[in-house]
Amino acid sequence: MSFKNIDDDDIAAFSRILGPGRVLTDEENRQKNSHDQTEDLSLYPDVVLLPRNTEDIRQVMAYCYERHIAVTPKGAGTGLSGGAIPVWGGVSLDMRCLNKIIRIDTDNFQVVTEPGVITEVLQNEVAGKGLFYPVDPASRGSCFIGGNVAESSGGPKAVKYGTVKDYVLNLKAVLPDGRLIETGANTLKNATGYDLTRLLVGSEGTLAVITEITIKLLPLPERRLLILAAFNSAENACRAVNAILNAGIIPSALEFMEKDALVCAQQYLGESPVSVPDEVQAHLLIEVDGWDMDMLLKQAEAIAEALRPLTDEDMLLAEDGQQQEVLWKLRRVVGEAAKKSSIYKEEDTVVPRACLPELLAYVKAVGKKYGFRSICYGHAGDGNLHVNILKEGLSDREWREEIPKAIREIFVFVKQKGGTISGEHGIGYVQKEYMDIAFPAQTLSLMKSIKHVFDPKGILNPGKIFPEETDQIPGAGSDRCID
Repeated sequence: MSFKNIDDDDIAAFSRILGPGRVLTDEENRQKNSHDQTEDLSLYPDVVLLPRNTEDIRQVMAYCYERHIAVTPKGAGTGLSGGAIPVWGGVSLDMRCLNKIIRIDTDNFQVVTEPGVITEVLQNEVAGKGLFYPVDPASRGSCFIGGNVAESSGGPKAVKYGTVKDYVLNLKAVLPDGRLIETGANTLKNATGYDLTRLLVGSEGTLAVITEITIKLLPLPERRLLILAAFNSAENACRAVNAILNAGIIPSALEFMEKDALVCAQQYLGESPVSVPDEVQAHLLIEVDGWDMDMLLKQAEAIAEALRPLTDEDMLLAEDGQQQEVLWKLRRVVGEAAKKSSIYKEEDTVVPRACLPELLAYVKAVGKKYGFRSICYGHAGDGNLHVNILKEGLSDREWREEIPKAIREIFVFVKQKGGTISGEHGIGYVQKEYMDIAFPAQTLSLMKSIKHVFDPKGILNPGKIFPEETDQIPGAGSDRCID
């Protein structure tokens, strides 16, 4: 794979399209756009472009397509699979300036937004009108809604409310050659032709650049209760998921944290609002929401009854908002805390939720076999277990050569259980070598054919998803790569 190197003529052309101050070639801005939150990988773009609107993007893409220049869309940089890293240099198309909520339609329970709006800002704006966007990634305070759509994000509330793909009704997007398309309609039903909207949701910026998103909203639940339940066995905490659901309760969140995850989070925050006795091995954070507090209290009682055969530990019921926020803060910082404790690799495994206890036990067995420690947490309600593999005392050779074998073993087990290798983080750059586990060759070939239809020249977010596009990081040893 090869692309045109950007030269002074290209920089001048981009400046004519975008105007002053929107074509950045300095070291600082290129460095900022060289990475996301994926491990320690950093690859520089040749130039950072700051489009203001769809027309800017349309003209940039048409120019790059004609000249075979690589373009990598960039959101807030919170991704965990290397999806926004400009593997082949070229243009980093930074979407931060497309940050307007276009309209909130209270009659039809919809919001139309540009992709550069921060997810929590969007949630707060619609909540002010009594509406609810439930998709709730841990990075909601910084991630962009466009990135959430590109990666098909989930988060804690997926057990009850689903993921991004369940809320996107329609998209406007620019194809790699600069043509503008609209994928659907602003309706709850749509049986008209192929579902291009769902095809673009989760496509990781490889098919088109999304410039406008229409999202379905719900009525805003007015009340919440939060329960923190402790378990002397991590496997019992996983088993408790089905015990709750079999009791007829569908929580709005059902989160798993093994002991090391909670301890790591409290050390990272420098505070310990939750006592963790030696015998406790895991916690579940269980939220119920609605409008009737009496009904929520009854649900909390039913949850406690369902968990009684699996734990002798007391349960903490958080009724007021401040106490709930303290508990949610612990859960939301676990990933960041794990990353600060060691060089790491984070795997985003997902299995049918009844298989979660087996998956957790298998991860620990693989860790013992290969000599690594893992910190596990995630969305137990939908079988999504985040596995943070810590380098700690492993040698560079073991980390480079043995850990990928361990990850492959975990992914093969996940596939055997009917699961897959990513629930919400995407494949991006770092997981593409495992795609042969998730899909047979004929399915991958079909996906590549779809990519070719959208992007015949392969200029849009190249080097992602499909394993054979590049086996080595291009630009190693040049200014694109930071050790």
